[in-house]
Amino acid sequence: MTKDHGPSIKDDKLYEDLRGQGYSAEKAARIANAKANPDMHPSKKGGKAPPYEDWTKEDLYERAQEIGVDGRSQMSKDELIAALRNH
Repeated sequence: MTKDHGPSIKDDKLYEDLRGQGYSAEKAARIANAKANPDMHPSKKGGKAPPYEDWTKEDLYERAQEIGVDGRSQMSKDELIAALRNH
């Protein structure tokens, strides 16, 4: 049975499924709420940006700084990619 996550989560089942796949609570909530909104059309694949593996470490660091990833200055390129994907 799907748990009610309150009014801030619009699609509880999708939220739980995404959390079960390893998505962060914040990301799962964003996706579940966007899918529940008929005016939004989020895709699982994402946008047109190149994959993080093609970015430079400096670009990854700047993106991590924009979204507030803690500990980014000590991270390797692979760690920055993982942190960005899990944010």
